[in-house]
Amino acid sequence: MAKPEPNLTEWLAEAKACEGADKCGMFLVHNGVVRATAKAQVREGREMPPVARVDFSYDVAGLEAAVAEALTWDGVQYVRVWLNEGELEVGDSIMYVLVGADIRPRCIDALQRLVGHIKNDLVVEREVYA
Repeated sequence: MAKPEPNLTEWLAEAKACEGADKCGMFLVHNGVVRATAKAQVREGREMPPVARVDFSYDVAGLEAAVAEALTWDGVQYVRVWLNEGELEVGDSIMYVLVGADIRPRCIDALQRLVGHIKNDLVVEREVYA
């Protein structure tokens, strides 16, 4: 059962009101979603059956540490992350990541680096095929 998704309008309002928001020139949001095409097919070109759902979990302490670390990166002023859990259907959100930073290149790099760390090191995704 998927968790209720956050309200991004509220997230952005909170981010723009936080300490350090006056130093942010950009906020970026990532919304990862369960797709019907298997990872192996998208990344490696292997023929795979459609994905019916994804069983998803994550390392809570690792995520907290990752957010704290991201806040030490050059120019990063704001980070907020929401991860889903459980049995997720195609179209369900896997994660939301919001990063605020001083300039565009730092914001883009921080978002990419943080999402990469979460996906590569902190989550367990098991695709279940149709």
